[in-house]
Order: sequence, then C-alpha cells, then structure tokens
Amino acid sequence: MKPLAVCIAGPTACGKTAAAVAVCRALNGEVISMDSMQIYRGMDVGTAKPTAAERVGIPHHMIDILPPTAAYSVSEYQRDAGAAAAEILARGKLPVFAGGTGLYLQAVKHPMRFAGVDGNEAVRSRLRAQAETDEGRSALWRRLCAEDPQSAAHLHPNDVRRVVRALEVLETTGRPMGETDDWEAPPEYDFLTIGIRWPRETLRARIEERVNEMARRGLADEVRRLQKAGVTRSAQSMQAIGYKEICEALAGECTMGKALALVNIHTRQYAKKQMTWLARDEEIEWFDADAFPNAQALHEKIIARIRAYQEERKHE
Repeated sequence: MKPLAVCIAGPTACGKTAAAVAVCRALNGEVISMDSMQIYRGMDVGTAKPTAAERVGIPHHMIDILPPTAAYSVSEYQRDAGAAAAEILARGKLPVFAGGTGLYLQAVKHPMRFAGVDGNEAVRSRLRAQAETDEGRSALWRRLCAEDPQSAAHLHPNDVRRVVRALEVLETTGRPMGETDDWEAPPEYDFLTIGIRWPRETLRARIEERVNEMARRGLADEVRRLQKAGVTRSAQSMQAIGYKEICEALAGECTMGKALALVNIHTRQYAKKQMTWLARDEEIEWFDADAFPNAQALHEKIIARIRAYQEERKHE
C-alpha cells in the first residue's frame, strides 16, 4: 500500500493554510507548501506567508528556500517537495501539501517525467526581449493562447518566464509543452485531496480584505527592501501578483492606490483561474466553507474525513 499524503487545495484566500495547520496538529503532520512565491525569502507580506504565530510550531517545508533573485522550475519543486514528503514519512508523520499553485499540485499528484527539451538561447533571448514591454508580454500571451491553449490554461499571464519557456519549446520542437512532459506517471503516494471553496462574492470580499491587510502590513516597504537588495523587476519573483503592480507604482507608472486596486483585480482573476484548473480534478473532495459556522467547525469536518479515510485504508 502506498503511503498516505493529504493535499489541501483551493483558490487564494480560501483558508488553506489554517486548515493545513489544524490537520497537522490533530494528525501529527507537517505542511509542505504548494505556493510558487512563498519559496522566496523576504517575500512575506505579498505572498501571505504564514507567520510563526500562524504556524503554531508546525514545521513548514518549501517556504523560504531561495533568495528572491533565483529562478525555480516545476521540475525542481517536484524533486524538492518529494524529498520533503519522504523525510516526513520517515519520521512517522503525515505529509500535508497545501497551496494554490496548480502546476505544483499537478506535479505532486501526477509526477511529470520532464522529457528534457534542450533550451534554445537564441529563441529564449528573442522572446524575453519581446516581453520587456507590456504590449510585448500581452502579444506573447495571446500567441500562447492561440498556439498552445493547453499550456496557457496552466499558466498565469504574468508568469513571463514560463510563458516564454512554453513558446520556446513550441518553436524548438514544433510540439506543445504538454506533449514533451509525461503527466501520466503513477503517483508515489495515496493522495486524499481536500478542496475548500466559497461563494464567489464571499471570496471576492476575502480577497479584498487580504489585499487591504497586505497594504497595512507594508507591502510597498517590502518591495522597496527587495529592490534595494538588488532584486530587479525582471526577476521571476517579481512577476508575482502584488509585487509587479507595486513595482509599477514605485517606478512612477501609476499611483499606489491604482496599484493596490490592480492587485485586488488581478488576485480575483487568478482565483477564478485556480478554480477553473481545480474543477478538472475529479479526485478533489470539496468542502463548502460557508456551510460551517466558523473555521474551527470546517477544520473539524476535514479532520474527521481524513481520519475516516485512514480507517478505510486499514481494511483494504
């Protein structure tokens, strides 16, 4: 029997982190983040990285593992998160994956082979040069949507690095990115995937509150510190929602108020995209958060479901 791992998924601001911590406290687990931006040190406010108080002593893996100047790929995440899960299991604990990056969830549940398409520096440089302007980035995104809609469905329009990579693979091989990676490799674990969702208007309000809280906690100051430390606007980390817009404001391209309004809009758009992605996963067991009187009741129900699944496994 494969070892059990739990995944807690859902759109941004739905309460995944708090649920994962509650599960770990009740079931002797450790959290493995599936957030593509919480991997960066110094990017705390804009990524809603859980604070020490919010972690309540539960170990969190795949957080703060890289400087914000570094690039990081899905294949590297697959390798590193897999190693973290193996270590957790070796200690007799439950790995609890939590986060909203769809490709990370896909890589965890259905490990990719990564066929190893060689890079083409000339093609990549040309595409990156085109992406230097907003108009160029928009043109690249439209091209990807037209020529490789499957890859476009997996990516965010602001994820310039991966958009460029998908187009590079397309030009180099003549095949979409999805045809160069094997998404059908068998998973190493028996995954129980829990999804948390809210009514659309409630989620919009939660997102707005989160953005307002980021502003209160000093998102602009965080971006200033990163820039002072040498993190450029072209860095992979700076493509994250929240950082890109604040960079524009600090460069005088818009007001800070306008930047924060855009963060709110872009976050809502991203949440919609996340739900579209997750809706394809028939293995997710959804919990409607608004059906519970409070977060504790939701967490208790999720924990009860995991315990029931653990009992089911004993009789297989």
